[in-house]
This record gives sequence, structure tokens and C-alpha cells, in this order.
Amino acid sequence: MTTQNRTLIMTLTLIATLGGLLFGYDTAVISGAISSLDANFIAPRNLDELARNSLSAFTISSALWGCVIGGLIAGRIGDMFGRRFGLMLAGALFLICSIGSAWPELGIGTVGGMGPRALTAFNVYRILGGIGVGMASLLSPLYIAEIAPPKQRGNLVAYQQLAIVGGMVLVYFVNYAIARQGDDSWLHATGWRWMFASEAIPSLLFVSLLMFVPDSPRWLVMKNRTAEAEQLLTRLGDAAEAKSVIAEITASLVVKKEKLFHFGVLIIVVGLMLSIFQQLVGINAVLYYAPLMFKNMGASTDSALLQTLIVGVANVAFTIVAMLTVDRWGRKPLLILGAIIMAVSMLALGALFHSHNMGMASLLMVIVYIAGFALSWGPIVWVMLAEIFPNSIKGVAMGLAVAVQWLANLAVSWSFKVLDGNSALNATFNHGFAYYVYGVMSVLAALFVWRYVPETKGRSLEQIQHLWAEHGNR
Repeated sequence: MTTQNRTLIMTLTLIATLGGLLFGYDTAVISGAISSLDANFIAPRNLDELARNSLSAFTISSALWGCVIGGLIAGRIGDMFGRRFGLMLAGALFLICSIGSAWPELGIGTVGGMGPRALTAFNVYRILGGIGVGMASLLSPLYIAEIAPPKQRGNLVAYQQLAIVGGMVLVYFVNYAIARQGDDSWLHATGWRWMFASEAIPSLLFVSLLMFVPDSPRWLVMKNRTAEAEQLLTRLGDAAEAKSVIAEITASLVVKKEKLFHFGVLIIVVGLMLSIFQQLVGINAVLYYAPLMFKNMGASTDSALLQTLIVGVANVAFTIVAMLTVDRWGRKPLLILGAIIMAVSMLALGALFHSHNMGMASLLMVIVYIAGFALSWGPIVWVMLAEIFPNSIKGVAMGLAVAVQWLANLAVSWSFKVLDGNSALNATFNHGFAYYVYGVMSVLAALFVWRYVPETKGRSLEQIQHLWAEHGNR
């Protein structure tokens, strides 16, 4: 492979991963605005504890309803109109969400003068952004997997997770910088709006760059545009390899309308359970509510946001480790190792909360947990979802897996605020109950991978299709 080939592959990968950056940015931006949203939209309603926590949890996780929708429709949109078109649509939704979430009163009332009545509009805009997140979460890794050479696919798809956590760290810095511009009253009145509005900049960049990229060779073959696909593959590799890949893709698409379970039940179950366990280990409860978690440990607002930054940096650092090891160590060993690390750290964190033993040990356990996730379940689940499903069912199967992942995310994110705000549970566990649950889920995740998930390292997408038949017969 020439330097020119490598440069093109990396350029296309980096542009596609901007969808991941916006994914992380959009989902994490709300972490810095939770107290402001509660002050503006929830507290004035004077609700009881359960109703207050439930409405707050719904507001914080409202984007996830859109993520479910986006995950369900992304595969079909990507198959019908192309991966690039789907990503451009996602970028447009990110842009609408950023402006609408910042100023939900636009067009319906006076900015800052509607109070709690603006909550419905805010949630609608967040749901629209969530649709963009759901679409990007499927189409970005899919596009990368379909342009990447087999020996580099794990590493390149892992850039998607690096972009996701990079987007989270970026918005943590943005939120921290905005919060430093004034006191809590300024943050509640104005600062939180600029947090959401800041997403407009990467959204515009993403849509603009997508205008200059080609669609994936596999989609081009699906649409009988074989000459274009061969030309692109030649640019990505060489002419001889391009003809071989075209032949493999064409053979895999001979039957274009396979039923979902044509290749067996196991492949669908594995895809769904990888998605579900990625969320049940509690990662987004930790990332979305990191400032709240650190406040429970006794930190001030500024200190909580600063500790959240530390967590974000650890997330990026260990995602890079995963990128360097996923094509060497393999998918399965890393998933098991990461699940064990998360189980130990979450059970320890629950015990620290339970025993009222806060301090540096608690922060350390959070960092260890983030390291375990970033090393494994963060990037590798996306790698596997992009590569395990045969082409003839990929759009539907991957869309279903991503939608289920967002439903699990919604359940975890919504339930955390309710569990963490429950007076009875806190009287017994002192905010530690949820972390015990995530520790147990991590143990179950390790056992599932050990028993049911095959290794896919180094195989072409077409070879993986045959791997499932072998694995299912063992």
C-alpha cells in the first residue's frame, strides 16, 4: 500500500469519525447543564421526590429516545441513499439540536421568559439531536469498516470510539470554560445555553467535509455502480486487490433479501447482547452524571467539573491503548479483560460510597473503571457490530443492535437519577447501590463473551460470514 493510499484511507476515516465526535459531544454536553436544567425547568414545578427525579431523568435522557429512532432508521437510510447521505442528514440534525436546545423558546415565546413551559420544546430539540446521534453511531463505523483493509479495520473503526470520547472530553473542557465565566446564577440564566450552542461549530464542519467524500465501495456495489466501486478500491489499495474485493462483495450480495435469522439465531443474539451489555455496565450513567457523582463525593461545582475532565482524559488515553491492541490481541480477550476491570472497580466504588469512605480512592476507582471500558467495551463493540453481520442483513441487523443499545442506554440513564435520588436506598447504601448493579452486570458481560462470542481478528467481512456457521456448530 502506497503512502497516497494510506493518506486517503486515513482522511476518509477522520472525516467519518467526526460523526463519532458529535455523538460524544451531543450526549455529554448535558452533563454540565444538569443543575441549570433542574433550576429552570424542574424545581419551579414543586413536584414530589419521585416525580421530580423522574422528570429530571427524562429531560437528561430525552435525546436517547431519538437515538433509538436514529438507530432503527439509519440502516435503511444508509442502504437506500448511501452512507454519506445518512451522515450528512445526521450532521444537519446535530446543528438543529444545538441551536434549538440553547434557545428552545425561539418561535414560541420570549427567550428566558417562558420558564418551565419551554421544557417540551427543549426535549423535542434534544430528541432530534438524538436521532442524529443514533444515525451517526451506526453509519460512521459502518462506513469506516467498508473502506478499511481487513488488517487495519479494527484499528480504524476504533477511531470512532476515540472520536466519541474525544467529543466528550472536548465538551467537558467547553462546559468547564463556560462555567468559569460566572457564578451559579449566571450559569443557570445564560451559561447553559452556550454549552448547547457550542455544538453548532463541529456540526457545520462535519456537513461541509462530507460534501467531498465518496460513498463506500460496498454500497456502490449494492447499487450496481461497480465501476465506481472498483475505481475507489484501487485508490484505497491497488488494482489487483480491488478486483478481488469486488468479487467478494458481489458474491456476498448474490442474495440481497435474506431474512434476519437466515444465518442463525446466534449472530443476532451476540450483536444484541454486546450492545446491551455495553450499556448495562453503567458507562453512560458515569459519563452523563459525572459532575453529580463527584458532588455526591463532596466536590464543589468547579471541582466536580474538573474531576469530570480528568475522567474524560483517562477515557481518551485508554481508548488509544485499545486502538493499538485490538488488531494484535484480538477482540475477545480485550472484552473479557475490560469487563473484569470494570467489575472490580464498580463493586469497589459501591463499597466506598456504602461505607462513606469518599476521597481519592473513589476518584481512582472511577478512573480505573473508565480505563477498563475504554480499553475494551467502548471501541470493540463498535468494531464488532460493524464487522459481524453479513452484508445481506447488515443494514437491518446493525440497525436493530444499535436501537437496542440506545434503549439499554435510556434505561440505565433514566434509572440512575431515580436510584441515586431515592432516599430509602441512600439511607442504606449512600449513593452506592447503582454501582453495585453495574459491577454485577460487568461480571455477566465477561461470562457472555467467554461463552458465546467468536474471535474475528484479521478476517475479511466476507470470511466472518462463514465463521458464524463454524462457531454455531461447536
